[in-house]
Amino acid sequence: MSKVQLRYLYLTAFTSGLTTLGIELTASRLLGVVFGTSNIVWAIIIGLMLLYLTAGYFLGGRWADRQPEKSIFFRVVCWGAFTAGLVPIIARPILRVAAQAIFNINVAILAGSIGVILLAFAVPVTLLGTVSPFAIRLAIQDKESSGQTAGRMYAWSTVGSIIGTFLPVLVLIPLIGTNLTFLLLAGALLTIGLIGLWQTDRRQMLRLVWMPIALGVLAVSVLQGPVRPAPPNAKLIYEKESAYNYIQVARWGSANVLFLNEGQGIHSMYFPDSPDTLETKGTWDYFLAAPFFNDPPFATSDVKSMALIGLAGGTIARQYTAVFGPIPIDGAEIDPAIARVGREYFGMTEPNINVIVQDGRLMLDTSPKHYDVIAIDAYRLPYIPWHLTTVEFFQSVHDHLTERGALAINVGRTVNDRRLVAAFAATLKQVFPSVHVIDVPSSCNSIMVATMQPTNADSLLANMALLPGDVYPLLPKVLGEATAQLRDAPDDGPVFTDDKAAVELMTDTLLVNFVLSGDTQIPCR
Repeated sequence: MSKVQLRYLYLTAFTSGLTTLGIELTASRLLGVVFGTSNIVWAIIIGLMLLYLTAGYFLGGRWADRQPEKSIFFRVVCWGAFTAGLVPIIARPILRVAAQAIFNINVAILAGSIGVILLAFAVPVTLLGTVSPFAIRLAIQDKESSGQTAGRMYAWSTVGSIIGTFLPVLVLIPLIGTNLTFLLLAGALLTIGLIGLWQTDRRQMLRLVWMPIALGVLAVSVLQGPVRPAPPNAKLIYEKESAYNYIQVARWGSANVLFLNEGQGIHSMYFPDSPDTLETKGTWDYFLAAPFFNDPPFATSDVKSMALIGLAGGTIARQYTAVFGPIPIDGAEIDPAIARVGREYFGMTEPNINVIVQDGRLMLDTSPKHYDVIAIDAYRLPYIPWHLTTVEFFQSVHDHLTERGALAINVGRTVNDRRLVAAFAATLKQVFPSVHVIDVPSSCNSIMVATMQPTNADSLLANMALLPGDVYPLLPKVLGEATAQLRDAPDDGPVFTDDKAAVELMTDTLLVNFVLSGDTQIPCR
């Protein structure tokens, strides 16, 4: 074998490694638009990919020993690339069915859909798994250098895998989207395979030249319209894939609403035809009650600053601006694409809102500021960043609150499963003297409030009675409703720490139990 041919085998192994890891990382985004990217989904994706690769390694080694022919090798490469390019085409109609099944909580259709899609990865990933052992068998020319040849082949394949880990997430998906990322990766490997066939068996190459044409035709005919349709009774007005999220903005009645990933939670709401309308009848409204747990008299003028972790489209920030005036608000949002959507579709243009594109914990840990209110709206089942749930994090929150400061967080639950509420209550009580719970009506959310001073829930009504007549009308309404929805903060939950925070396990089991219970009468928005 000439040096040119050997180098081409290394190039093939490199491209195969890049494509394999690129497909695995992109698979999470493909499934994430409907099934989310929870730990369960990630575990299924990684586990099955490793299973398929294991089968490929085994088959590739046996195949190469029996038929060590370059023509066969490059045909395997071509078929692996072609079937990889078919995955988003096959998945598109199935994902649309699954999206409808999620809104209807149809477990059978949902499970069947994800099963069919994951099976679609079996052929391409198994074929790609055969590439490295097959390439090693072809490259070995003598026993004395076999170890060196195998090492180089795996090194080039691993270098490709490293690039395939970062390229889709950081560059390709944000720029061209999930479907085109699949097609681009598959097309690059298919090109390598066809060129290899041209060098070794031009007749076989001509027999497979239809593959890129077929992928192009199928992609144009099938991959049209939004990746995931808008929810029932909503009209999609914006769609984007960022490095962090699949973002959709839909018009739902008179409101613009923000959906992320699988779309099972509304993350922001705005009424573009009546921008002065701030009441959402949802979770955001109840964040206004947090500082009024302080002993009376407590006035709106006592709130002079705020930090918001999980800014999203700025719904809470706009409400606080309307009620408390143009106080300085530092809003942490890790995804810059969401911040841009907030400005364009959710009226997040108030000059007092300082958007900080950064992780919320890092923002607090590096900030010298103190706030009267710190609100955390970064928890949406099943996506609860564990590092924002621990005693150490809440100690940092405590250290950045003023003397009469208050923390408000949105915690998920179901009708009969309040384990998360209990866990957060136990964790917060390690740092704060008083913790209060407000159940948001007709939802699967509770607002939990922790205060720097020992406080009493009766203060809500007392402070409401002292409000002046010209206060923003949403505030007394929220205080009255919050008083009616108060619940006791439990004492029997586990305490989350940086060393041990089983929040993902708790959220996963909570969701599984909710789906299996069939109790879908309360909308978890």
